[in-house]
Amino acid sequence: MIKQSQQRQGFWNRVSTALRQSAKKSAKVWVPASAIAGCVIGLRATGVLQPWELGTLDSFFRLRPLESVDDRILIVGVREEELRQHGWPFSDRTLAQLLQKVQSAQPRAIGLDIYRDVRVQDGHQELIKAFRTMPNLIGIQQMPDPEGQGVAPPPELARLKQVGFNNVVYDSDRKIRRALLYWFDPDKRKYRSFSMELALLYLKEKGIQEEGAKHDRGQLQLGQAVFRRFKGSDGVYMNADAGGYQILSNFRGGAGHFNTVTMQDVLDGKVPVSRLRDRIVLIGSLAPSLKDFSATPFSGSINRAPENVAGVEIQANFISEILSATLENRTQLKFWVDPIEYAWIWAWALIGTSVSWKLRLPQRNSISVVVIGGGLVCICYGLFLAGWIVPFIPAGIALLASTTAVIAAIAHSEEELKRSKEFLHRVINSIPDPVFVKDKQHRWVVLNEAYSKLLGKPIDEIIEKSDHEVFPEHEADIFWQQDDLVFKYENELEHEEEFTNTGGTTYKIATKRSLHRDAAGNLFLVGVIRDITQRKTIEEKLRQTAEELSQSNAELRLSQDRLNYIANHDSLTGLPNRVLLYERLSQSIETARSNNQILAVMFLDLDGFKQINDRLGHAIGDLLLQAVAKRLTGCLRTSDTVARLGGDEFVVLLPTLPDVANVTQVARKILSTLSQAFAISGETLSITTSVGIALFPNHADYLEALIERADQAMYYAKKTGKNRFSFADRIPVEHLDKVRKSP
Repeated sequence: MIKQSQQRQGFWNRVSTALRQSAKKSAKVWVPASAIAGCVIGLRATGVLQPWELGTLDSFFRLRPLESVDDRILIVGVREEELRQHGWPFSDRTLAQLLQKVQSAQPRAIGLDIYRDVRVQDGHQELIKAFRTMPNLIGIQQMPDPEGQGVAPPPELARLKQVGFNNVVYDSDRKIRRALLYWFDPDKRKYRSFSMELALLYLKEKGIQEEGAKHDRGQLQLGQAVFRRFKGSDGVYMNADAGGYQILSNFRGGAGHFNTVTMQDVLDGKVPVSRLRDRIVLIGSLAPSLKDFSATPFSGSINRAPENVAGVEIQANFISEILSATLENRTQLKFWVDPIEYAWIWAWALIGTSVSWKLRLPQRNSISVVVIGGGLVCICYGLFLAGWIVPFIPAGIALLASTTAVIAAIAHSEEELKRSKEFLHRVINSIPDPVFVKDKQHRWVVLNEAYSKLLGKPIDEIIEKSDHEVFPEHEADIFWQQDDLVFKYENELEHEEEFTNTGGTTYKIATKRSLHRDAAGNLFLVGVIRDITQRKTIEEKLRQTAEELSQSNAELRLSQDRLNYIANHDSLTGLPNRVLLYERLSQSIETARSNNQILAVMFLDLDGFKQINDRLGHAIGDLLLQAVAKRLTGCLRTSDTVARLGGDEFVVLLPTLPDVANVTQVARKILSTLSQAFAISGETLSITTSVGIALFPNHADYLEALIERADQAMYYAKKTGKNRFSFADRIPVEHLDKVRKSP
């Protein structure tokens, strides 16, 4: 039965060790993964990665299959030819004729993406008449920037409230990736954008109007589509300008992606009415000389020069996005919340470390990084096609950094392991006592000749083996257990045990085990064995004597500790008494003086305690004092000292304070804490306290003076109304001789 019990114990010891080793292996994966992910997340929070993330987003836009042309929108483009023919700016008559030609085809809405804040030459009344007869016409204005620079809308259209602003939001690389739907002035008045006004005109005939989303009234909803409001740190952005109501724009295409006719063809009647009817017609510049061009995600690539997009085409993209999301449920760009993004980055760091530790070889790891990185690209691109913007660059950096770190760690570890074995082999062969070295799997990796001789087997036959392959089961279990204790707690350990060699001879041995860690972190257990068979009896007697002496010393120390506690603590509350308080205060003064710091002494006296004591008895009073002591201790730092001097007087020592403001905060906290009612033996008791405060070195520079000044300040607080605190330097001179406790 005893042997079976030992066998079971040995089995469970091995299982426990295997589980711990598995946990340590797991820690090798998730600890560096977490550290690398944390660094990448921190780097991302600084905004350093944002240009790369924006560039990746642009690449996904350009790689996406070309979308069909939105036939609901037609652009009437003003080219360089029209500028030369009609001059710039156009006369009011020319603009009126153009608008009338377009209006005659009965479009759903007309957007005039041309500034017209002042009259130009003749035909002004014709233009005014055209404005008044076109309820579906929307003009533009430029909202003032922080410096007050802007462009006013056409006065007549402003009067008719047929204006939208055409301001756009630029990213740090001067690209437009966001649509600005609304703007709010300092008076909280809301202005619609040019694109929003035109989209609402189009949707009006379908009975769709703007409203707050059902789940969040602060979000815009059109039909079933909710346009999520952009926040400054959404998606790939960090601390971006989120003024007004912005959305991350899902551009349909770049330059030349919308149906376009020329202004002159419209004036000459060459454009079929069917191309204009029931559409949104945008009139704007396509002439490079007017410089109304900006970059979008479709502008430029690695092997292509930048191709900026005309402002009227950008507005067409914004309008198309609103209409398509509302009427066709076209995908809007979305992004994860921060915790999910952090988990995503951490997951790729974890994949990098896991695969690298498993493959180990640098060549295999390099191939795996390429394959996994390709998978990351495909996943991010696939999610983009589904409308999700996920952190590709941070995840890629986490993957690459984790793989690189593990490869470097493996290479360093293996090199150091080889050197360590060679070093240990040279060292232990010079030692006459049996010496063994084990790895973390409890296998012998280095042995000296003395150990081989004691065991009775050649080194080559036992190297890389474990105790259970050589020794009897019960001895192997003990060796395993002792080795495991050293590995687990990483402390040196000396243990006496039995050692049976291959000839059947059993020795009493003392084995001293310690750990050796090389520069790469490889851990080895080094054991040195001494034969103590002949000395066992004498050592046993010495051990018994030492145990008895140790027991006596322990009892003596326990008694001394108890006496010291009684001498330094209040018997009722367990708080430090005057002796211990003065000792700590003296030490704190010396520390504060050496470090040029301040400390505070608070003298507390309970208001109304005597009446409670007289009315309810000393037993209730004692319980109240204990409750007060507990509250005081609970509301202060562990480094602070709360002492009871006697009766209802307490002293609080606050060492190493940064400034006086902290003292005031503590004093107010004490007053608030003690002013709350106490429930004592079925009684509800209410008391307050008066607090006097003295600071070192401001008010006194030695112990007795500090206590006296705090005491005086407390009496002054009590004299001037109670339930308050007073600093020692705020007692009027005429009151210094009068602050005495009232009977």
